[in-house]
Amino acid sequence: MPEPVSGRRAQRPGRPARPVRAGRAPRKPAVPAGDGERPPAGQAAPGDEAALELLASGTLEVEGRLVEASNATLYCSVSHRGVQAACVYKPVAGERPLWDFPPGTLAGREVAAYAVSRAAGWGIVPPTIMRDGPFGPGMCQLWIDADASTDLIALARSCDHSQLRDMAVFDAVVNNADRKIGHLLPLPDGRLYGCDHGVCFGEEYKLRTVLWQWRGRRLPGRALRALARLQEKMASGGLAGELAALLSPAEVRATSERIDLLIQHRVHPYPPENWPAVPWPPV
Repeated sequence: MPEPVSGRRAQRPGRPARPVRAGRAPRKPAVPAGDGERPPAGQAAPGDEAALELLASGTLEVEGRLVEASNATLYCSVSHRGVQAACVYKPVAGERPLWDFPPGTLAGREVAAYAVSRAAGWGIVPPTIMRDGPFGPGMCQLWIDADASTDLIALARSCDHSQLRDMAVFDAVVNNADRKIGHLLPLPDGRLYGCDHGVCFGEEYKLRTVLWQWRGRRLPGRALRALARLQEKMASGGLAGELAALLSPAEVRATSERIDLLIQHRVHPYPPENWPAVPWPPV
């Protein structure tokens, strides 16, 4: 029998999201998304490489659908060479058209968000790839078993959680237009992941987030070091080339410009004046 791996998904405060037809309970880690230590500059977190191979090469089996998601979001098992995991598969064919993002691009933006998180050394986006699946090409992401006992509203308001602050900087880099409380995935050991990055990387500044508690404050040293890694990798062409396969040329340039501006001004951004600052509903 295949060994289980890991699980994940966004949860609303006090009520974890679950598939319509859950089938089996989410699997426990055999290929963990990291072991608590953050990777050196630009390297994948421990466990990421094994998870990426599993997601890319494994056989996908749809077990249910997350009904609270606005786009088709399928809860799947993926198995390969005796290892099995739970994952989320979002086929491009199931994306709803949006007025401010080109059609059929949301899955690629999720993969691009993982690329940025990995390159910076943040490790706050679960391993994510683009692959073919039962309903055509789409995004496939390792499921993270979020700690259902965590008060997500209190977590989102925290000012002293270093990884939450990393996430606020990450959101500024990717221009996240939809950072909700329910997109936070805390683990029992204190680590934090984020999910649902399909509406990121817009050219115009449209940051919408519940994480405004650091607005205008100086960026910590760890954030500046992560941004410097991103700047270097964009300039060398490695990260820029990776993003170019997923985003438009203008979106790649805008991402590079946001990194440069954050390094230049060394402060957390302020809310936009002509765009709603907080997504609705915020959870």
